[in-house]
Amino acid sequence: MTSVYDFSARDIDGNERSLAEYRGKTLLIVNVASKCGFTPQYTGLEALWRDDRDKGLVVLGFPCDQFGHQEPGDEAEIRNFCSTSYDVTFPMFAKIEVNGEGAHPLYKWLKSEGKGILGSEGIKWNFTKFLVDSDGQVVKRYAPTDTPEKIGKDLRARSLSPHGPR
Repeated sequence: MTSVYDFSARDIDGNERSLAEYRGKTLLIVNVASKCGFTPQYTGLEALWRDDRDKGLVVLGFPCDQFGHQEPGDEAEIRNFCSTSYDVTFPMFAKIEVNGEGAHPLYKWLKSEGKGILGSEGIKWNFTKFLVDSDGQVVKRYAPTDTPEKIGKDLRARSLSPHGPR
């Protein structure tokens, strides 16, 4: 059985990182963009990370420029924007594609495991979120309009622990 731990991705600093380093953690994986109407969600995502990382939550940001050219910068520009505009400290990765032929293998898997509305697989916009449990399996997909605050309530309702939601 495939899990999130079978994938790796290049981080925002250019280092290849195995997602197996997050084994046993609950992951919230988000395709992000710096010039999107949903960009202010960085504030809530960072708050989730700071409030719940000691309980086993890790937020992972994957910049993507496939929706309205809303992530035009390179990794250095993205890192700088996230740091100075939103004080982002959760792990960020290099810019990827989430749809189409060039979609990152992680996102191909996430979409197949966590289908969207009416069973669709495609990512519709920036700030689509996937909740992955401590066993590395997708348990929920959130729309871009689902705020980090709503997700935080869901996590607490699921009894977030160092071993993930139950």
